[in-house]
Amino acid sequence: MDSETKTADCLPFEVDLDLIRRMDRNGPRYTSYPTADRFVEAFGPEAYRSRVGQRNIGGIRRALSIYVHLPFCSTVCFYCACNKVVTRNRSKGVKYLEYLFREIDMQGPLFGEDRVVEQMHWGGGTPTFYTMEQLKSLCDRLKRHFTMSPNGEYSIEIDPRSVDTASMHGLREQGFNRISLGVQDFDPDVQRAVNRIQSETQTLEVMAAARQAGFSSINVDLIYGLPLQTLETFGRTLDKVIAAQPDRIAIYNYAHLPTRFKPQRRIDEKDIPAPDIKLKLLGLSAQRLAAAGYVYIGMDHFAKPGDELALAQRNGHLHRNFQGYSTHAECDLVGLGVSSIGAIGPTYSQNHRSLEDYYDSIDRNELPVARGIELKSDDLARRAVIQALTCQFRVSKESIAIAYLLDFDRYFAEELADLRQLEQDGLVELDREWISVTARGRMLIRNVCMVFDRYLRREQETRRYSRVI
Repeated sequence: MDSETKTADCLPFEVDLDLIRRMDRNGPRYTSYPTADRFVEAFGPEAYRSRVGQRNIGGIRRALSIYVHLPFCSTVCFYCACNKVVTRNRSKGVKYLEYLFREIDMQGPLFGEDRVVEQMHWGGGTPTFYTMEQLKSLCDRLKRHFTMSPNGEYSIEIDPRSVDTASMHGLREQGFNRISLGVQDFDPDVQRAVNRIQSETQTLEVMAAARQAGFSSINVDLIYGLPLQTLETFGRTLDKVIAAQPDRIAIYNYAHLPTRFKPQRRIDEKDIPAPDIKLKLLGLSAQRLAAAGYVYIGMDHFAKPGDELALAQRNGHLHRNFQGYSTHAECDLVGLGVSSIGAIGPTYSQNHRSLEDYYDSIDRNELPVARGIELKSDDLARRAVIQALTCQFRVSKESIAIAYLLDFDRYFAEELADLRQLEQDGLVELDREWISVTARGRMLIRNVCMVFDRYLRREQETRRYSRVI
């Protein structure tokens, strides 16, 4: 099945299932380069402090982005691969907030007087595991140390089963202007198979309440490849989601990795759609969303043509980070909470992944940074190439050569040789000045990016990652 879709003034993409089937392999999602599995323990709290102290050297001021990880859920979704804690014991959440506040008190002073935040995202887990009063106290603690820009982008992930109309108004009053909510699939049989019972009525009521409260953007997450999904049932879910008119839709591939993620062991593998059906689910999703007027942003993201993501892509300002696609490219990212990842200057850092280690570090009055990496010049150049590919689907050789003082064709000679094979497959077009991803190649952008991943080239090891499609 081949189909090409195009929205006015937006990049076209083509769904070629035969090509996707042939090219599908394991690979990173490139929310960073180098990817998080390359972080090392040698980069710890002192390295982080040092880098924060250097962030404004040379008079260049970078705004801040904040990510807050709230790991608790009251029920387990069997498909989930997030770093989460499933509990109905609310006192565990109270204890976590106490330690999170202490981390905020430790982090804030490191940034001196330069604490303007232009973007913030709260993820989990389920942030709305907490009461509105608790969430307000967290907002207040952050505002004690950081200045929230009046024109900032402030988003929160919500579980529609844990909020109501009053909650949505409460979140809006606290400054949030974007929400992201999980749907995954509306089919009752699929929901029972993954232990996430969430009615269409609940979801639509929350979306309506968000619009009434004044949220500027609503994102919906879907997953294809879940147990018991069929083209017919998932088509109905797509119809219902499109009718609700969210501003953004993310449609993720379910990666069944039960040896790594214990809840997935409760999924009956015989119920998982066959690879061919899974590909058709992807094709169906792309076609339906494009026909409804959504723009393909990249990877697994779609947005309305007037959404800020689509505008940023058209204007060349789109960025990709640990939260996915973003319109704020020039921000340093402060990660707060267990397992959260930050990015300050040419470094990445990650907090301890277990609550015990996170608490222990803070009890020792030490930043809970467990590992990280300082990027070398080669990493920076390759990151720029991968960013351009994932966000704009093209790379100017000259821009990379000027920015990183290298001869592009000579420096990336091996990569260009590999790209010629992808050119023959129809994924890219190469000329003297540009590397351009074709309409056929855009849904396989991870394959193109992997060519430039020095770590994969060195190891030829991709089994630790999910499938590209």
